[in-house]
Amino acid sequence: MGMKDQFQEKSEQIQQQAKQRAQQGKEQLQNRGRRRDEDMNDPQRRRESEERFDQDYDA
Repeated sequence: MGMKDQFQEKSEQIQQQAKQRAQQGKEQLQNRGRRRDEDMNDPQRRRESEERFDQDYDA
């Protein structure tokens, strides 16, 4: 395998990793938004979320 082939293979690996990380980041943002919506629709979760915020703010 020549140097050019090695370089091209490494470049393709890096591109694939970048695509995977971008996809994971998108999924995490979507899940975070979904969880926030669920918290606001459920009174118990909403109260717990507010209590956690208050505790964080007091600290």
